[in-house]
Amino acid sequence: MPLHPQTAGFLELLASWTDGAPPDEPPIEEMRRVLAAAFPLVTRELPHVADLTVPGPGGPVPVRLYRPLPEGEGALPAVVYLHGGGWVLGGVDNVDAACREIAAGAGCAVLGVDYRLAPEHPFPAAVEDAWAALASLARDPGRYGARPGAVAVAGDSAGGNLAAALALLARDRGVPLAHQLLVYPVTDTAMDTPSWAEYGRGYGLDAATLARFLELYRGGADPADPRLAPLRAPTLAGAAPATVITAECDILRDEAEAYARRLAAEGVPVELRRFDGVVHSFFLLPEIFDAGAEAMRLAVRRLRAAFEDLDDEAREGGAA
Repeated sequence: MPLHPQTAGFLELLASWTDGAPPDEPPIEEMRRVLAAAFPLVTRELPHVADLTVPGPGGPVPVRLYRPLPEGEGALPAVVYLHGGGWVLGGVDNVDAACREIAAGAGCAVLGVDYRLAPEHPFPAAVEDAWAALASLARDPGRYGARPGAVAVAGDSAGGNLAAALALLARDRGVPLAHQLLVYPVTDTAMDTPSWAEYGRGYGLDAATLARFLELYRGGADPADPRLAPLRAPTLAGAAPATVITAECDILRDEAEAYARRLAAEGVPVELRRFDGVVHSFFLLPEIFDAGAEAMRLAVRRLRAAFEDLDDEAREGGAA
């Protein structure tokens, strides 16, 4: 399909930001500075937002807790949210608006994770920090006003990669998850799909940039490690039910959709939704993309339904 007019305008805006900038490989610190200033500041007010830490293998991991109820009022289901940025850029501030929308829309607590970034902290540091947040939530739900056993994971781009890895680790380590929400996730290290070739330059997320980030993050790790490339896991059976959201004009489209198809083939309930005519990052930019707002409605609907399914199962178990 042709580019949506909103997408064309967004790409023109991106091009204007990079006029005169050094080509190909700007310094990581400069990229971090630009990203920090790029995302909208419009946020939904919530009764409770708090910056906390959880213990991690590399030291305390900063997390941000969002609740649609005041502190101490009601135990809520919870979502661990992992931000994108190629494992090299970004932080909880860049997904603050999205975390607030998920908390309000799905009626849940959200725990955003400021995991360690490459190249200072290569793989598996980000996975370890993400797991530390999930383990803390599962072990001590009362600290977060969370309901025991009602936990989901979510993330966009590299954060979707981490969320998928967490879902597999949770399955293997006996931590039940209600759902995994994967928004245009990185699922492989091959970088050889048709969408990589078709949308590799000029569509927001350039192939050369992500390849560079992947190498910085991977270091010397096995490219087939499922914590790095979930699509290469020996089996996906038994993972949490999933929602996979993709953008048509995105280098990650094909590998994300391949992951959704494989989940379904191995018996995992999954809903795959591709949004036509849009590019990477649309989910986080509802002020620019109508499709971003639509995708957020889908995400909160799927999370809310997953938590309601847990309630139904609990009632049926009690009746038995």
